[in-house]
Amino acid sequence: VIVAFLVLKHPDPYRRIVVFLGDGIRVTLGITVGSFFSILFVGLLGGLGRISKNGLVNGIASVYVELVRGVPLLVQLLFIYYASPIVLRGLGMRLATICPVLSAQLVNIKLNPFAAAVLGMTICYGAYMSEIVRAGIESIPKGQMEAARSLGMSYLQAMGYVILPQAVRIVLPPVGNEFVALLKDSSLVSVVAVADMTRRGREFMASTFLALETWMMVALLYLVMTLFFARVVAYIERKMSFVR
Repeated sequence: VIVAFLVLKHPDPYRRIVVFLGDGIRVTLGITVGSFFSILFVGLLGGLGRISKNGLVNGIASVYVELVRGVPLLVQLLFIYYASPIVLRGLGMRLATICPVLSAQLVNIKLNPFAAAVLGMTICYGAYMSEIVRAGIESIPKGQMEAARSLGMSYLQAMGYVILPQAVRIVLPPVGNEFVALLKDSSLVSVVAVADMTRRGREFMASTFLALETWMMVALLYLVMTLFFARVVAYIERKMSFVR
């Protein structure tokens, strides 16, 4: 309502700001949605790895979670976009005599800013999602797994048909909160040359010097999107709720 009022009541500069931010809004939503589906996949693998009885799998998942959670998202994004190409080029030079084709690809590698942003968000939030999935699975009584195995199901079948469907309902609220947090943290991808809403806001401010109007509109647009998706998550929760 506030955004609509500002745009209709004061076309200059608020309407100009919204029009200028249009492509940035699409990029922000694209990064958020694209990263979220990747995060769900990584979180599922990480959560299953964390509860695995295989020492190697459990160790790899635990190291990943603890390592990633200890480094800020901004630092991870900067490392992936600016530092990882240097590492890959160094690796490519070492592989020059072993695999010339792969070596040439690594030496000449150039990361796409959008892909680097999605990768960084996925790696960071995948660690937190792994812990959410692990907590959800461990909240299911052990008798559920035992009953499924006694019916002749394999471990994977029991996990897929019995445990995970119950865990989904339990982890839905924190997963929804992670999505909202992901949407807000997507503003950090502007540091890796992604023209998201925050970066476009900086560009508009630099060209017009309208700092107050620009950042007030950017903040309101983020607020509108987060409130909208929070309502969507709440609706899904109500549809999937059950009486204990």
